[in-house]
Amino acid sequence: MTNERRQKLETVIRHRQPGLGIVLENVFDPHNISAVMRSCDAVGIQDVYILNTRIPRHKKWGAKSSSSAAKWLSVHQFEDAAACFAVLKSRYDKIMTTHLSSDAVGLYDLDLTQNIALVFGNEHDGVSEEIRALADGNFIIPQVGIIQSLNISVACAVSIYEAYRQRSIAGLYKEEGNSAYHEQLRQQWGIEM
Repeated sequence: MTNERRQKLETVIRHRQPGLGIVLENVFDPHNISAVMRSCDAVGIQDVYILNTRIPRHKKWGAKSSSSAAKWLSVHQFEDAAACFAVLKSRYDKIMTTHLSSDAVGLYDLDLTQNIALVFGNEHDGVSEEIRALADGNFIIPQVGIIQSLNISVACAVSIYEAYRQRSIAGLYKEEGNSAYHEQLRQQWGIEM
């Protein structure tokens, strides 16, 4: 590995955010999943959880949509909601779903500097009732148009760029990246320090 390549990977690893995860529930289109992965990589999200309780497990992602981002992410696939949420609850302090409800918090009122996982539902039905019951609450992306929904990859990108903004202001991207989490990534990516 060249020094340039090692330095690039080291910079990426230092910016990875262990306290921010994305969950995709029963998302049908692999291109949507790939687009989410590409956005996650762009803002330093390492962990993407794919929960398929009503559709078959995805065998591959849309390569053109992801620009090979999946290769650099930790993609966790589950067929069982309870198993998925057991892992999420062990890693994150709060789990919030995107769902238009009377108790939903606006995206810009959500503290995205905390240890949090954001759940996005499928293209047709959104987040299921089962998953909303397992989560800690709901959030919405403010909109003023007639159609009160966004494509899943767009909704995710809007949300995680707000997380990026909040975390940047809080200095979370300036941390040293010396945690066990970051060390594990160095080993996975073959970076010897």
